[in-house]
Amino acid sequence: MRRGTKTWAGRIGAAALVAFAIGYVPYHVYARSGLARTLQLRRDLKTLRARNADLRGDNERLAREAEALRSDPEAIERVARAEFGWVRPGEVILDLSRSATATPLPKVGGAPR
Repeated sequence: MRRGTKTWAGRIGAAALVAFAIGYVPYHVYARSGLARTLQLRRDLKTLRARNADLRGDNERLAREAEALRSDPEAIERVARAEFGWVRPGEVILDLSRSATATPLPKVGGAPR
């Protein structure tokens, strides 16, 4: 009976050792060897390349706008009107925006139906 116990204990020990090796080796390869870090860096690189493409488009748009402001009188006028509120002599300005201090309109009519 003692011989049978040693055999089963050895088998259980060997099975535990194999299970540990099967679980630890992939973890060691994935996490410790840098595979996880490499995959993360690839995702970051893809994100940064997309961001760079967006910024490149913005730079091109701003370069075109800067060139227009150097040479195009209509572009200069458009910016002066929009940002500084400039007007030409003789123009009339109507400000239709409602401010927070504006008085509310009076109610017209009687009680609600």
